[in-house]
Amino acid sequence: MCIRTRRTGATVTVTSHLDAPLSAVPATIPVRSGATVASFAELGVSAALASSLKKRSIHLPTDIQAATIPDSLAGRDVSGKAPTGSGKTIAFGVPMASRVGRGKPGQPRGLVLVPTRELATQVAGELAPLLALSQRRLATFFGGVGFGPQVKALREGVDVAVACPGRLQDLCRSGHLSLGAVDLVVVDEADRMADMGFLPELRRILEATAPDRQTLLFSATLDGSVDTIIRQYQRDPVRHEVAATDDDLRRMSHRFEAVESAERLATCANIVEQSSTSLVFVRTRHGADRLAKQLGRLGIETAAIHGDRSQRERERALSAFRSGKIRALVATDVASRGIHVDDVACVIHFDMPADATGYVHRSGRTARAGATGKVVTFVTRDQHPDVHKLVGALDLDAELVGISPAEKKGHPSSPSRRSPPGRRTSAGRRRW
Repeated sequence: MCIRTRRTGATVTVTSHLDAPLSAVPATIPVRSGATVASFAELGVSAALASSLKKRSIHLPTDIQAATIPDSLAGRDVSGKAPTGSGKTIAFGVPMASRVGRGKPGQPRGLVLVPTRELATQVAGELAPLLALSQRRLATFFGGVGFGPQVKALREGVDVAVACPGRLQDLCRSGHLSLGAVDLVVVDEADRMADMGFLPELRRILEATAPDRQTLLFSATLDGSVDTIIRQYQRDPVRHEVAATDDDLRRMSHRFEAVESAERLATCANIVEQSSTSLVFVRTRHGADRLAKQLGRLGIETAAIHGDRSQRERERALSAFRSGKIRALVATDVASRGIHVDDVACVIHFDMPADATGYVHRSGRTARAGATGKVVTFVTRDQHPDVHKLVGALDLDAELVGISPAEKKGHPSSPSRRSPPGRRTSAGRRRW
């Protein structure tokens, strides 16, 4: 049996599932490449929901919304693959608002599972106005805050819970929450949940929900551990894949620069000073705190966000960044999920990402909603081969500054352009 999948912006590909049982093979409805959906009404969205979206300046559905909403409204299980910033929250928010029933105290009917606190807050903010139209009650459940307000919300009754797996399990074990009535589940950022080690909790949660539930899953990838979840916990799912378009990356300028450890702080400060807002990615929590303090000593208003910060500290940092009170936000990869800030001028990979997927996800925090942006990556001596691999894999038009040429027997040279080192200022920093 073959499944034919058309990805927006890409050629048609064929995936074979000859070794899979028929019940486990996902049916695939092609995403219409190049077709334009005139309105949400054409997708079967109610007039009230369409009007609510229009008031938020959401007039036309994105590719992932156009592909998945009709099947989700029809009650099908859906697996959706789409890049960051493609509108996945509305893609599952509209069906949730249209189909979710009323819960009872301690027994919600809808559940949205997300990997981080920031993403839970962001998703709840997107869903609240949609659910309000049908007078459905929503609450968030995550760690880093006290149990009191969350337990109170459950006692008063919640129709839709937006939750991180850890806190959800705690509430179930304490007897404050039962998932047996949940018949509509959304698993958002499934790939990140797998990366963060949440799969055992995810399995237990799904097994505790109603056996006849509808399950919607959205992820940047649908293979590996995510594919296992799809096969075990979705029934005859419709699979939709919307590929990242070249325009998503081409709206950004990409620069990879060899920077010695002793020069990274000064180089980072120079870039931040020349940008209105900068999001700086580091590998560790300790590294985030250290860099934020170092930039602060240089007179640059900076905050750090990572898993060791309390929820109040994280929300305060995001609020200050959104309002422009601070110039730079230093974040780890885990904490970056849920950072949705418009008009980020520059993304700096202070520590180079582990792979191309990480690069795309981090970099996608700039050049959002049709805007342009700048992405700068610091490269150590031993990472030069990785740069060529990444640039080639993503077909980036990038500046390589001080990067050794690709070896003949290594990865082929990418279609990148080389740039001379930046002009030095009187202070010894490069002018960008």
